[in-house]
Amino acid sequence: MKGLRVVLIALIIFSGCTKKPDYIPPANIVANGGNIISTMGNPITYLALGDSYTIGQAVEPTDSYPYQLTSLLTARSYNAQSPTIIAGTGWTTADLISVIPNRNVNGKKFSFVTLLIGVNDQFQKKSQSVYRTQFAQVLNTAINFADGDSSKVFVLSIPDWGVTPFANGQDGVIGPLIDQFNAINKDESQKRGVNYLDITDISREAAMDPSLIAADGLHPSAKMYGKWMQRLEPLVEKKLK
Repeated sequence: MKGLRVVLIALIIFSGCTKKPDYIPPANIVANGGNIISTMGNPITYLALGDSYTIGQAVEPTDSYPYQLTSLLTARSYNAQSPTIIAGTGWTTADLISVIPNRNVNGKKFSFVTLLIGVNDQFQKKSQSVYRTQFAQVLNTAINFADGDSSKVFVLSIPDWGVTPFANGQDGVIGPLIDQFNAINKDESQKRGVNYLDITDISREAAMDPSLIAADGLHPSAKMYGKWMQRLEPLVEKKLK
C-alpha cells in the first residue's frame, strides 16, 4: 500500500510537469487592464504627443510605440503607468496645439514627454516657416509638461512615408521634403536642449523589408515601432535614473 501511494504521488507530480504553467508575474508586478505594470519605485508618468504614428494607426493600441516603451520600462522594474496620449490620425501641428487645452492635462506634470509631429504638415503642403513656428510652440508646451526640464522631453523625427506602398513610388519627391521638415524640428529641438532621436533611417528600411509596414500600406507595423523603441528606451531610462 505504501509503495502504491508513492507511485501515485510521483504520477501526480510528473503529470503536472508535462505542461508549462502559465506565466506568473514576480511579486513586484501586477496586471492592469491587460498591461503589466511594475510596482517598484516611484510612479513614472508619460505623456505622448503626436499624430497617427503616436496612436499606432493600423496596429493594436498596445503595439503603438508609447505602449511598447512603457512595457520596456516596466521590464526594467520601473513603476511605469499607462501612457497619456494626445494624438490623432491626420493631425497637423496646429491640430495638436488646438486640442491640448481640451484634454484635461493643463497644470499636470509628467516624468517625461515624447513628441512626434509634422508628417501631416508635409502631406498637406503646409508652409515650412509656419511649421517651424508651430513646432516651437508645441515643443515649449511639451517642456512645460515635463516640469520645465528639457532633458525629460524626447522628440522623434518624422518617418519617411515615401517608401511605403501608399506613396506609389513617389519616394524621390517625398523623402527630400521629409528631410526638410526634420531639419526644422531638429534645429528647434537643439535650441531648447531636448533629446532628439532620428528614426527616419529605420522607416526607410521598409523599402526592402515590407514587414515594417502595417496592413494599411502606410503606417509602421509593430515591428517597426519595436525598432524605434530599441533606440528610445535606453535614452529615456538614462534620464529617469
